[in-house]
Amino acid sequence: MTASEKWLSVVGIGEDGTAGLGDEAKRLVSEAEIVFGGRRHLELAKGLIRGDARAWPSPFDVAMREVVALRGKKVCALASGDPFLHGVGVTLARHVAAGEMIVVPSPSAFSLAAARLGWALQDVETVSLHGHAIDLIRPLLQPRRRVLALTSDGDGPRAVALLLVQLGLGSSKVTVLEALGGPGERMSATTAENFDLEDVNALNVLALEVESSPEARVLPLTAGRADELFEHDGQITKRAVRAVTLAALAPRRGELLWDIGAGSGSIAIEWMLADPAMRAVAIEADAERAARIRRNASAFGVPGLTVVEGTAPAALAGLPTPDTIFIGGGGTDAGVLDAAVAALPPGGRLVANAVTLEMEALLLARHAALGGELVRIAISRETAIGSMSGWRPAMPVTQWSWIKPGVKP
Repeated sequence: MTASEKWLSVVGIGEDGTAGLGDEAKRLVSEAEIVFGGRRHLELAKGLIRGDARAWPSPFDVAMREVVALRGKKVCALASGDPFLHGVGVTLARHVAAGEMIVVPSPSAFSLAAARLGWALQDVETVSLHGHAIDLIRPLLQPRRRVLALTSDGDGPRAVALLLVQLGLGSSKVTVLEALGGPGERMSATTAENFDLEDVNALNVLALEVESSPEARVLPLTAGRADELFEHDGQITKRAVRAVTLAALAPRRGELLWDIGAGSGSIAIEWMLADPAMRAVAIEADAERAARIRRNASAFGVPGLTVVEGTAPAALAGLPTPDTIFIGGGGTDAGVLDAAVAALPPGGRLVANAVTLEMEALLLARHAALGGELVRIAISRETAIGSMSGWRPAMPVTQWSWIKPGVKP
């Protein structure tokens, strides 16, 4: 058998065990010389396994070295439900070509939950909280939305219910679906504020029907979210300027942003909220502000934001190559601009804001030398003037946007 032939089978198995497997899946398990799986999976399939049964190592080997070393033998990997929906199939595919695998999925937990609830799966938000911070669910908590969430354990539903209450969403309906597809399947419904379910099975899916109160913390879907939603000490790109800045940064799916002099982290956070695939590094010299950025990242549901404590340009050393860089308005160090220009790959984008004359002079000089686009952002707000009203201008912001010449690799 050559490496290009299909030597690895990946079989999804549900809580009903072998009874839910088709003939092809049963054959692949029975004919395998080695069968990998979680201990629960191996127990569910034990009536079919003829070869060597091997439980996944703990800690889990994301490099799949033991599996890859068996290339050429008949190997089967058991997975929960659909192996390519938050499953082991995703990990295997990073190391084994699709042409070398036969994949036989079973219904996913999301599919089973939607079927039990009568929900149209294409209209439902889905998220895996298994092994992740529950903060990931925050951006999905929109009024009148339906959400399906995989949790990590029996305590997960209660933790999510408590979060809903804290956010002012306590009237939301919460349905816990346990051990879907198996003999111990159970479905229980309540509201977040009245959650009192006990002894929840570790294998559960949480179904939410979100209802909000007037005071609820609901994250708007567009850039330029209210300043009051962020914890800050005044060092924040204000919402109107932030919206213009995010438009200039022009996020594209999966890109990495460096937010240099991040302050409250508002730019990096809104960048990551543009799409779940977005990545960002917030560089902040002040330790208290860095801690605040981490709290804001959790509160906005982007706990994956990387925070680097240090002063640029030295703090930029060793960071992964960015697709885009933002430099805030208070800096005056020409070395930071030079380092940012050097760090960008061809086709990379740089946006820098200036609120001081010194920083503006640096941007004007770089524009003269390198080109790009200059924009002056001037915002005025209505304010009281005695018994009447008038416009009070905020400090203007000079913004330089530049794309590094060359073709993006």
